[in-house]
Amino acid sequence: MRILAIESSGLTASAAVMEEDLLKAEFTVSNKLTHSETLLPMVREMLKISGIAPETLDAVAVSAGPGSFTGLRIGAATAKGLALALNRPVISVSALQAMSYGLSILSDAVICPVMDARRGQVYCAAYRCGASVIAEDARDIHEYLESLAALEDAAETEFIFIGDGVPVHAETISSELDRDVIFAGGQFNRQRAAGVAELGTVLYRNWLVRHGLTAAEVSAAGADGIDCYDGAVMNSDSFVPQYLRQTQAEREMKAGLLEDPGLHSLKKMQDKGSGRKIKE
Repeated sequence: MRILAIESSGLTASAAVMEEDLLKAEFTVSNKLTHSETLLPMVREMLKISGIAPETLDAVAVSAGPGSFTGLRIGAATAKGLALALNRPVISVSALQAMSYGLSILSDAVICPVMDARRGQVYCAAYRCGASVIAEDARDIHEYLESLAALEDAAETEFIFIGDGVPVHAETISSELDRDVIFAGGQFNRQRAAGVAELGTVLYRNWLVRHGLTAAEVSAAGADGIDCYDGAVMNSDSFVPQYLRQTQAEREMKAGLLEDPGLHSLKKMQDKGSGRKIKE
C-alpha cells in the first residue's frame, strides 16, 4: 500500500510517500516561494527520484487543516487534482493530529500541538496515548492553557508542546502553567508530510478493514467505483479543507467593516468601464 501525502497548512510545503509502514521519500521546503509554486514540482521530483510511478499509488492523504487559509486551499486543490487524475481516494488528515501522532503513541505525556493563528490565538488540541483529550479548536492562548491545567491529573502530567506556535508563545506557556514543560524543537516546530503520511496510512488501513476491502481492490475499482466512503476516506469531489475560524474578510464583513465582496467586485468592474451589466 502506497500513500502520497501533502502538507501545506503552514509555512512549510511538504510531500511524502509511505509504503506500508516505511517512509519511502519526503521533500520539505520552507522558503519565500508560495505553495502553489512548490507543491506540484516537489511531488513530481520526489516520485521521479524515488522511482515511484504515480499509477502505483493507492491513495492521496492531505492535511485538511486547521492552518493557513491560502495554504490549505492550495494543498486541497493539489490533492484533489492528483486524486482525480489517478482515480484514487483522498484521505483527510488533521494537521494537529498528524503533528502529534508519532510522539503521542510513544509517550504517556500530553502532546500539545499549537499552531500560531495570530492575534493571540492558536489552533490547538491535546492528545494522550494517541487519543484526543482536548478537541481541535481555535482559541486564545490563555484559554487553551486553562483547559490544559483543568485536565484530570494535570499536576502529575508531563506536557510536551510542539508546533510553530511554540516560539511565539513559549514565555506565556511557561509562566501561566507555572511548571516545567517540554518544548520540542527542530522538526517538531513545523508541519511535515511524513506525519500526514503516517496517520493517513493508519486511517486508510482502518477504513479498509471496516469495509472488508484491500488496497489492491480499491485501486482496481478506482475511486469512482467505491460507495462506502466516510469522513476520513472519500473521493476527490467530496474533500474540503476544515477551517476552524472565519477568514479576516468574513470577520470584517460580519462586523460591518467590509462590504459584500461580490458587490465590491462588481463596483470595481464598473469603475473600470468593463461594460458588463447584470439584470436585477
